[in-house]
Amino acid sequence: MSEEVKVDTFEAASSGASKTFPAQCSSLRKGGFVVIKGFPCKIVDMSTSKTGKHGHAKIHMVGIDIFTNKKYEDLSPSTHNMDVPNVGRVEYQVLDISDDGFVSLMLPDGSTKNDLKLPPDEEIANGLKEAFDAGHDINVTVLSALETEQIISFKAAEAK
Repeated sequence: MSEEVKVDTFEAASSGASKTFPAQCSSLRKGGFVVIKGFPCKIVDMSTSKTGKHGHAKIHMVGIDIFTNKKYEDLSPSTHNMDVPNVGRVEYQVLDISDDGFVSLMLPDGSTKNDLKLPPDEEIANGLKEAFDAGHDINVTVLSALETEQIISFKAAEAK
């Protein structure tokens, strides 16, 4: 009678860091970040309504999506929790810009990152291409939240 031993296998492992964390609605502030309708937003306006006869004070929030600049609104009781996205901002050096719009970036350990496209903002995208074509050393700032990454700005150094 042999006993079969079951071994759990894990296909992927993560650091355990969450994409969001909860925060009480009343603790959020203008200029902070919040998830509204599933999108990471920067809070641009907040107003509080008075408590009703049997209810809670409500907070009306207006946020701008940090990637698309679309406006979203939400109304929530002040005592309820809302998700706040973990927003990261990292700077990388540009190695190459491909014809199909993908940007090749150098990571701090020397490896490359090739999965980011030029930003949807035409002004930044064209400025980045012009600086790269002119032979400048370029550093880009990449904003990340909720498994989305996007180039939001760049700095060009003197020509090589």
